[in-house]
Amino acid sequence: MKYKIEKNTVQETLILPLYSRKLCTELYPNLYQDETAVHLIDQIDYDFSEAEKNSRSLMQRFGALEVAMRQNDLAFEVRAYLKNHPCAAVVNLGCGLDNTGRACNNGRCKIYNLDFPDVIALRQQLLPAGEREQNIPCDLKDPAWFAKIDASGGAVFFASGVFYYFLTQQVKALVQGMADAFPGGVLVFDAANRTAVKMIAKTWLRTAKIKDVGAYFAVSDAKSELSPWDNRLQVSSRGYMMGYNDLKDPSVSGFFRFLAKVGDNGMKMQIVKIGFGDRQ
Repeated sequence: MKYKIEKNTVQETLILPLYSRKLCTELYPNLYQDETAVHLIDQIDYDFSEAEKNSRSLMQRFGALEVAMRQNDLAFEVRAYLKNHPCAAVVNLGCGLDNTGRACNNGRCKIYNLDFPDVIALRQQLLPAGEREQNIPCDLKDPAWFAKIDASGGAVFFASGVFYYFLTQQVKALVQGMADAFPGGVLVFDAANRTAVKMIAKTWLRTAKIKDVGAYFAVSDAKSELSPWDNRLQVSSRGYMMGYNDLKDPSVSGFFRFLAKVGDNGMKMQIVKIGFGDRQ
């Protein structure tokens, strides 16, 4: 039996990234594989006709490549942390229907998937928690969720496409709180400069009638802009389109490689990594 998804804002914000990850797997099989996304799309009763039509456009295909690279980069950082902290907590912030935590499972880590209660309710139907895994309903801006994470073996947190919807002050408060609660932990997430964030935010800000785009979180030079938030932070960043992969795969055109360079260099699309002092 297929699980019916209603056409409403919450559920569509989960379905469209899921469809993008399925599309990446089909378009760029050497670069990206997400069997969970392919499987889930088959399990869902939803009208994908518009998404399928859009997927034929050049920019939609480049958007799928962006999604693929971002997920790969975040998974790379999670696995790198687990090499030195095999029993760490792996925490997916704003998880939606993403299964990156499980894809990085080393058989010893603990996996936590965090999102709003209605999102987690849907996730429980489609992706019930497995062994050493918890789906936790919460508001990321409320630090009450800190207490639910067992970070005794270390902790690596990652957020994919999440902080664009936070005010800069909210990201700063969250990072400072995490530095207190999880010494020795690491947070990795994608970010971009003000120009890119305005483009990303154009549609949803209009819907929400928000005028002050400048208050939303954007980064050009992560180390110089974020390090002053707290002297315990160790901040670094890499371009997220080409910082981890040269994209010299037959499935990626020269034009897409050019756009990827513009994204990394012009829009400052990057993966930011913040270490929380103390334990190495």
